[in-house]
Amino acid sequence: MTRRLPRFGGVRLRATAAAVLTVAVALGLASVVLLMVLQDNLEKSARAEAAEKARAVAAAVKVAGSLPEPPGVPAVTRDVNVTTALEGPTWKTGSGYVVAGEKVDAQGKTVTIQGRSSLAPTRQAIATLRHLLLPGVPALLLLVALLTWTAVGRALKPVSAIRGKMADITAHDLDQRVPEPDSRDEIAALARTVNATLDRLQVAVEQHKRFVADAAHELRSPLAVLRTRLELTAYRTEAPAVPAQALVDVDRIQTLTADLLLLARLDAGEPPRDQEVDLGQVAAEEAAQSRPRPDVTVTLDIAADVLVRGSADQLRRLVANLVDNAVRHATTTVMVRVRADGSHAVLEVADDGPGIPQEQREIVFDRFTRLDEARDRDRGGSGLGLAIARDIAVAHHGALSVATTPEPGACLRAVLPAGPADASRR
Repeated sequence: MTRRLPRFGGVRLRATAAAVLTVAVALGLASVVLLMVLQDNLEKSARAEAAEKARAVAAAVKVAGSLPEPPGVPAVTRDVNVTTALEGPTWKTGSGYVVAGEKVDAQGKTVTIQGRSSLAPTRQAIATLRHLLLPGVPALLLLVALLTWTAVGRALKPVSAIRGKMADITAHDLDQRVPEPDSRDEIAALARTVNATLDRLQVAVEQHKRFVADAAHELRSPLAVLRTRLELTAYRTEAPAVPAQALVDVDRIQTLTADLLLLARLDAGEPPRDQEVDLGQVAAEEAAQSRPRPDVTVTLDIAADVLVRGSADQLRRLVANLVDNAVRHATTTVMVRVRADGSHAVLEVADDGPGIPQEQREIVFDRFTRLDEARDRDRGGSGLGLAIARDIAVAHHGALSVATTPEPGACLRAVLPAGPADASRR
């Protein structure tokens, strides 16, 4: 199947969004605090200016003992009912200005002298700051987003390289290793951990392969010797029934052993040979083999030049397993079809038997699974035939399933890529 590498857009997007949101909240709070502090300080400055004006006039009144009327002096209000002495400044805020008052005794009466300062400079400064913050904050957030996106992308670049290398490593080429970045960070530690895991996996796979090879040798050799001795005994004895039954059992053991070894190789992910195979010719040759049920007729409907890429032996085993399964369940006829369908080759093996129930169309591909009819018809079946057939189809980048057809019986359909193998699928 085609391996598509992720672009880490989700991680970059989430990191960028988190950074922008954090900075936005911080800038928002900072802007509000800045506006409040600046406005308070400017208003304090205006009040101080107004108070200074009032204190200057009050000092002059104390020295002169009368009320002067110089130009520009704030208006003076006389409160004849108040006779208290100087009590410090009093404040009032009007529209666009602040007023500071100083109470002083003049000519035996308490007089309040007011000084006024405009708030126009304060409001102008606040407005200017707001005009700067409104475009400045979004521009700063955009800059933060761009820098975060770039920085996270560079940080994840080694991860993308590690991911790409891991996608190319299979059980057939476990000698490869992921690149280790020069940085001494978590990504470099991840690469070292992955390589250490691959080292252990390579050792385990090599031990498994050696075990499979040793098991094949240890099982095949004594079984072959036992079969030879039983065949000789069957020819020499006057009652060959027992040796004949033993030969049947040995044959089943050999078949089961070969099935298990093939499954072990398929499970190990060993890729099939890359050669051009005429699927129609393979199907015709396997369909012509003798089967335990001579009463079942195997017919062919094979198109010419249906070529696939893969292992001829494994594809032959695929066809043989499907035909054997169909013959086992057929009533009188098995049909083998091979045709081209666009960029795929299609192999169909149909029988006129009882068919496969809808709820069991996936179960039949499980290992060591046999339906009741199969157990009655062939008690020596191991239940591995269809499982091996599907694994072979998957190893050739294809699929095997139970097809729905209007005819009675069961139809198993294998779909394989036709023509040269796609290098991107390996």
